[in-house]
Amino acid sequence: MSKKNKTTKPKSTYPIGKQQADKEPDFFQKHKSTIWTILVLVLLAIFFVINNTRKIPDQGPYPPNYLKENTTNETLE
Repeated sequence: MSKKNKTTKPKSTYPIGKQQADKEPDFFQKHKSTIWTILVLVLLAIFFVINNTRKIPDQGPYPPNYLKENTTNETLE
C-alpha cells in the first residue's frame, strides 16, 4: 500500500553532470551595504561641518537689565 512517486519529467530529461552555477553578482549588488554606509557617513560629515562653521546672528530682544559688556563673546572677538 505504498504510494507511487508521480513525476512530471521523464527520466531522460534529467540533467547529467554538474548543473550550471549562478553567475556572480555584479559589483553594486556585492558591495551595496558598503556603498550606502560610506554615503551616509559622508553626508553626516558634510552636515556637521556646515552646522558648525556658519555664524548665526543674535536675534530677538535682550532681557531687561542686560549689559552687553559683561559677555565673554565680546572679549574673544
